Amino acid sequence: MKKVVKFGGSSLANAEQFQKVGDIIRADVTRRYVVPSAPGKRFSGDEKVTDMLYACYAKAEEETDFSADLAKIKARYDEIITGLALTISLDKEFAGIEENFKAKAGRDYAASRGEYLNGIVMAAYLGYAFVDAAEVIFFDEDGNFESDYTNEKLSERLANVKRAVIPGFYGSKHDGTVRTFSRGGSDITGSIVARAIHADMYENWTDVSGFLVADPRIIKNPEVIETITYRELRELSYMGASVLHEDAIFPVRKEGIPINIRNTNHPEDKGTLIVESTCRQPKYTITGIAGKKGFCSINIDKAMMNAEVGFGRKVLGVFEKYGISFEHMPSGIDTMTIFVHQDEFEEYEQSVIAGIHRAVQPDTVEMESDLALIAVVGRGMRATRGTAGRIFSALAHAHINVKMIDQGSSELNIIIGVKNADFETAIKAIYDIFITAQL
Repeated sequence: MKKVVKFGGSSLANAEQFQKVGDIIRADVTRRYVVPSAPGKRFSGDEKVTDMLYACYAKAEEETDFSADLAKIKARYDEIITGLALTISLDKEFAGIEENFKAKAGRDYAASRGEYLNGIVMAAYLGYAFVDAAEVIFFDEDGNFESDYTNEKLSERLANVKRAVIPGFYGSKHDGTVRTFSRGGSDITGSIVARAIHADMYENWTDVSGFLVADPRIIKNPEVIETITYRELRELSYMGASVLHEDAIFPVRKEGIPINIRNTNHPEDKGTLIVESTCRQPKYTITGIAGKKGFCSINIDKAMMNAEVGFGRKVLGVFEKYGISFEHMPSGIDTMTIFVHQDEFEEYEQSVIAGIHRAVQPDTVEMESDLALIAVVGRGMRATRGTAGRIFSALAHAHINVKMIDQGSSELNIIIGVKNADFETAIKAIYDIFITAQL
């Protein structure tokens, strides 16, 4: 058995958290490859080390004295090292960082140093080998991640390394220039490492006990999802549910490696298991609810639209011309409605409307703003009759007017459009009818 374990910034914010992480790793001999993030906030109002590095580098770019800022960052690591009673020193590493900041090595380089330094500390604490991610994770000259090449080189490097620490979040271009993933990219690194070593499990340790059915800022103490498929997770992540970086799914999906979301502060909790497919029956009809505000709809009406070949392509071509992507496009015999992000659309709205008139000569074009989209996702919906009816009933009971409903052909998700003002109430109503009513 081989497991990759990734720990988030809150799990590694100070020496006390490091000790919890050490206990977790030592409790299971199969936890052989560790991917650390940079130290996060120790308390409310504290700064994340990555943010401190960005601010420090900004001063270096302006050729302002940044020595005090760098000293504060070093103090964070020295505090962890002292708290763990380690004998290592990061003086050499910080001297190199100072030199590279003065040489303006780049924001990606600056941001990556949080994980790099934490990786060195973690390797010393565990007695594991340290493998610099810049030597094994690669990007092309345009900054695109090179998946297959990385997998080949990382597999070779780890083939004879039984236990290792590989910092998250960054890699390098072939000329040695450091390149980072987007924020939260340590999740992706863990997934890449899991694929390379053919791991049996990728454990992603954070500060929550798994993936929740709904946003805890809207639903008080929502249920934890026990098992979720990659596809369900993608649907929920796209609509704003965030525990795991959505791009972290792809490397492990290729290998069929399950991901386990766990809580560093409550390691006894089983968390959420993310799998490609499962015969386990879901606890509830739905797996999760997620959504976003800030959409508008453009409703196009034209008699005999359905008989006009290329109508949809022509309409979408207008949006493409102005660089506007669409979210959903429900249609009827003589109508087509396009949902777009309102902030992207507002600047070009009149140009788009004129473009639609020129392209397809519609009878009318109407717009509605301040809309929210809610995704109700669940593999259990396929085998359950009347799911859409129950959603309509719950929303009607809550006095919410439904602006749009769209069900995918996979029967995995139902998208509902409501007014922004009804967003939280709608999620509560859906949660109550599918979850609370069954508790």
